[in-house]
Amino acid sequence: MSLPVHLVDDLRGAAVGSTVEVTGDEAHHAVAVRRLRIGEEVVLTDGAGHRVVGVVASTGKRVFTATVSSAEVVARPEPSFTVVQALPKGDRGELAAEVLTEIGVETIVPWAASRSVAVWKGERAVKAHAKWQATAREAAKQSRRSWLPSVASLTSTAEVSGLIAAADLALVLHEEATTSLASLTLPTGGVVVVVVGPEGGVSPDELATFEAAGAVAVRLGAEVLRTSTAGLAAVSALLARTPAGTESSRVGPGYSTVKSLVSSSGPEPSVPPDGSAVRARKV
Repeated sequence: MSLPVHLVDDLRGAAVGSTVEVTGDEAHHAVAVRRLRIGEEVVLTDGAGHRVVGVVASTGKRVFTATVSSAEVVARPEPSFTVVQALPKGDRGELAAEVLTEIGVETIVPWAASRSVAVWKGERAVKAHAKWQATAREAAKQSRRSWLPSVASLTSTAEVSGLIAAADLALVLHEEATTSLASLTLPTGGVVVVVVGPEGGVSPDELATFEAAGAVAVRLGAEVLRTSTAGLAAVSALLARTPAGTESSRVGPGYSTVKSLVSSSGPEPSVPPDGSAVRARKV
């Protein structure tokens, strides 16, 4: 059975034999909901590569302490994956944030695409962004990540172009693309950007803008995925073809099943961008 994982603010000074204090909502959930007990082992990470295993030494209403039994620093996985996710309808944005975190994406970028049905403005934007962040945080714990992904602020098409121009490889999922994912030469380091469109797909103007910035339009196959899962399929396929796909720092419970579906030795998966950069099914 896997040990529970808890996020703390900073573990840079943690060493074997030292005591780490966990407070706030994280501790409350562990003690009041999970019924954490003295003597239990836990895994603590600060989301910045520092990770320790400890034994619970004390508990309170909103606090617990653990004595460190082992400590390590986990290298940041390479290459780093950034997924530009067009705003989907309803709560599908949170689903996208969840599965992208579980597969190992480092940065999730909400994008206000021209064909996005959802609109983030004012208080709604603040709440929606907070939900994406909270979802990514919980997914990082579930998938036992040592590096917590970041959720960027709502991004415009012009800002996405800037991300593409700075990337080592940038891809736009599109149903009419003639380039296959398998034909690309992938970098072993740096940043890979994957752009996932909304339910109505990436518009011709947006595609032209992204290609001018250096992106390559690609397709995964013949079927159509929803915008909330297209990024997962694309990154899974890419990870299977890079050294990062076998790094233990990126793989945890919940990863192996997805990655086994996209074997680098098998045929290219017949899973294309969905509503993402193609015309997706209406939900």
